[in-house]
Amino acid sequence: MADLATVSRLPASGMITLRGDLSGAKIKKAVKAACGQGIPVSGEILGDGARAVAWMSPDELLVMVPYGDVQAVIDAMNKALGGVHALVADVSDARGLFRVEGGSAHEVLARVCPVDLHAASFGVGQFRRTRLAQVAAAFWRHDTGFDVVCFLSVADYVDGVLGNAVTAPRVGALD
Repeated sequence: MADLATVSRLPASGMITLRGDLSGAKIKKAVKAACGQGIPVSGEILGDGARAVAWMSPDELLVMVPYGDVQAVIDAMNKALGGVHALVADVSDARGLFRVEGGSAHEVLARVCPVDLHAASFGVGQFRRTRLAQVAAAFWRHDTGFDVVCFLSVADYVDGVLGNAVTAPRVGALD
């Protein structure tokens, strides 16, 4: 029996938490300068993964940039925010990142997350914060599957959960 998908643990990626009034002009300018994107709406990620921004909550974004660019991007964002009440924090080393790819990647995640992952319900560019088995996680769909982010402290657990989900017999309920 073949695995449903492949699961890869990805190297550290640059991740910056930005909290503040997301409707503010300076916050919009800071995000545009950081990753070339606007402000996403609820449940959305904008960008290509290397430089992207995801909606986390009404006052929080996750800005993703190359790992080596984090400090320069934070400095530029803080400068662009000049006087605006906001929080800009490097969370790169506190996060684990995985990629689930393949034709049944949606089924692998559906086994461990309470989310409807059928392509008609959760398409490319959508982003979701949820539970992955017993831990907090977030993921987004892209052309070849999903990327999953979790706290680094539970990354080994998530690796095991995804590994079990990918090798279990196919259910086929999500085709």
